[in-house]
Amino acid sequence: QVRLVESGGGSVQAGGSLRLSCAASGRTFNTDAVGWFRRAPGKDREFVAAINWSGRSTKYDDSVKGRFSISRNNAQTTVYLQMNSLKPEDTAVYLCAVAPLRGPDPDPSKYSYWGQGTQVTVSS
Repeated sequence: QVRLVESGGGSVQAGGSLRLSCAASGRTFNTDAVGWFRRAPGKDREFVAAINWSGRSTKYDDSVKGRFSISRNNAQTTVYLQMNSLKPEDTAVYLCAVAPLRGPDPDPSKYSYWGQGTQVTVSS
């Protein structure tokens, strides 16, 4: 069993930055892909970014390319999401998830474990 805990959310003005962290406990996830997803009010959960087991391969949704960066530290069992140039439309609950895959994948159905999420609010 893997337990995921997200942190780092908060309220910022448009153009600001936040760094989210996803810490895992229960077992290591250094052979798994990890993804970040978000759920905005009234919207379905959507893919944000994912990283493969080694950290050498990443995928991003077009809406965050060039602004967000995903990275991982397997020694600390932590995955990060650096979010720059934030926009009001980035406002959502951000969740991390782990998938028993080698490569990053945008499909949420492939992820086995999910955290509870951290709120990000961007004001204009």
